[in-house]
Amino acid sequence: MVSRRAFLAGSGAVTVGGLGFIPGFATTAQAAVSSTSGSPARLLPVFNRPKHLDYGDVSKIGGADQTLLTTLQGVVNRTEPELYFIYDTGTQSIPDAKWLTDMRLPTKLYKNPLDLVAKYRNRIRGAIVHDPAVPDSLNVATTLAGLENAVVADADQAKAHGLRIVKDLRGMFDDDRVKTYRWQLDNLFPRVTKKLLAGLPPTQVVDVEGVVWQEIARETQQIRDSSNRGTYNLDVSAKLGKEAVYVRFADSFTDDGWGASVRHVVVTANGAEFARFEPGAPEEAPYLFDGSHSSIGGEANRFADGGNYWIYRFEPPAGTTSLVVTVEMWNQYLVSATDTSPTRVEPFAYFRDYVVATKALVSWLPPGGATGDLLIEHYAKWPTLAPYMGWFANDVSGEWDGVDLASKGGSPVIAADFYMNGTVHAGFTAPISEKPRPVRRISKPKNKVYLTLTFGEGDNIQYCQRHLRDLWDDPKRGDAPANWTISPLLLETGPGLFSHYQRTATANDLLVCGPSGAGYTYPGSWVPDEFTQYLKLTGSVLRRTGMDLVYSYSSRENDKWVLLSEEIAHGFATYTPLKGIMQTWDGDLLAVRQGGLPIVGQWGAPGNATEYKAALDARVAQWDGASPLFISGGVNAWGWTPSDVAELAGLLGDPYELLLGNTFFDLLNRVL
Repeated sequence: MVSRRAFLAGSGAVTVGGLGFIPGFATTAQAAVSSTSGSPARLLPVFNRPKHLDYGDVSKIGGADQTLLTTLQGVVNRTEPELYFIYDTGTQSIPDAKWLTDMRLPTKLYKNPLDLVAKYRNRIRGAIVHDPAVPDSLNVATTLAGLENAVVADADQAKAHGLRIVKDLRGMFDDDRVKTYRWQLDNLFPRVTKKLLAGLPPTQVVDVEGVVWQEIARETQQIRDSSNRGTYNLDVSAKLGKEAVYVRFADSFTDDGWGASVRHVVVTANGAEFARFEPGAPEEAPYLFDGSHSSIGGEANRFADGGNYWIYRFEPPAGTTSLVVTVEMWNQYLVSATDTSPTRVEPFAYFRDYVVATKALVSWLPPGGATGDLLIEHYAKWPTLAPYMGWFANDVSGEWDGVDLASKGGSPVIAADFYMNGTVHAGFTAPISEKPRPVRRISKPKNKVYLTLTFGEGDNIQYCQRHLRDLWDDPKRGDAPANWTISPLLLETGPGLFSHYQRTATANDLLVCGPSGAGYTYPGSWVPDEFTQYLKLTGSVLRRTGMDLVYSYSSRENDKWVLLSEEIAHGFATYTPLKGIMQTWDGDLLAVRQGGLPIVGQWGAPGNATEYKAALDARVAQWDGASPLFISGGVNAWGWTPSDVAELAGLLGDPYELLLGNTFFDLLNRVL
């Protein structure tokens, strides 16, 4: 990463991008600390402003070819952004195309995007050939591609495109992940950037088109209390006849977060048992075909909520005519089966342009056991505040453990594993206002229930790039007050994105900082002196983006989120312009003053607008009405839209008043 700043003098706006890829500060921490002295500093890499973009639609090509192109993009765009790609986002609106249109740059479409390899072949030295038999070798190849100005390819791709092999990794590694990444750390650390670390899965599971699933069992009621827990015999015999049967467990009501949960599995073929396992145990591994979209719960149960799922693969003995899967199961299950492999494994192509361009080291180390120990060693070797960009293995548990390790190691996390065209967005110039949104001041608080609603997920820059754009384009946005968490680090990773949201916000939209400041982190896990550096960095980027509210995590004790400490809250008050903090919370309604700042616990409820309102009413029924009641309500960004918020607002009569966050905290600050 490198440091530089640029302002529109006297305009109250910051212009980011366009000064070139130049050497930076001696350490990331020095860069951040210098930003508190009145001279804003830069944390993340800088790229030249794009002038013209060659682009292509890569949504229909495989992950191997996408990886070839994204690593080519990294080498080419390091000097000046010239390549841009349209990905399949799984949505109808395809934000990649929208952002390209919004930039209003001269462009040229390549109908066959692989033609760009020939056009830019003279810009690369050749190919780093990964070993398809060792998936993690693709990450080592990506690190080497950045260092050697090369692309990542397999042997067949290198031959097809006439690419010289710069380094051949075939046969260098085995399936020992720790040994592979130990070699990378020992041999490549001296050459990679010390400004950031990257974490990307080497492969991804891709849906196969045309697979037909047969429903086996469905819970038709929205059960959330395990009251239907029991033993279920799932007869999947109808799907016998091919090599294997695939059984998928999903959520029958995808909008409220109480999907299928399974504790124990026994499989019988023609009445004879041939599989028995508990979720998460080693015995499950041979049968777990795709568990990446599910999690392990506290009872050693596997569960999947919303649009998530998991799939078991059972290959019964030859001649099997009856196949029954017996499970202990509960909540809102939806079970289906097929005889066709529903997915395939491909290289994971996303975000590799940014990794290659910045010459970053990329790994994939689950944050527990021996891989977790090696990840801790990575954090120790990089300077304080060097961000960890990408994501973690093991879904929810990986998130908690991974962010905790990063926090202890002094690294804020930037969720970026699906952030596409980052080398273009980081260089695109856009005006960003430094002025906070004016407060609609309520002269005197009344004995009412003051409610503010906040969309989560904004620390995730890929969410800001993709799903947030879809939500933002909902025609009902602005009909009711809503807060939108967003990453202030878009100031550097995507100023055009941040500028768009800031410029097009209605009077009922308020941008607030996503957890927990300049990068996703758990404040209670930091070394205090290093957390002060993080707070100084947060103060700098908040002042430059005009935000003065933050959604923050704290830390966990006995599996519960606890109140931010007096010392941490005081640090926020000292080093940042915050007017208040919304924080994760597991207890009753919370509204307190801590460290000089008002803090509210984030409250939420599952279901649709009617159910949310009913849960609010139940909570408010305990209120005595003798003083104002303040509730900070969370909105599930993956399940709700502005239309849902507008519907809820229409249900709120007396004693409720729905407020934007700045008015909410202005009022709370005078009441506490």
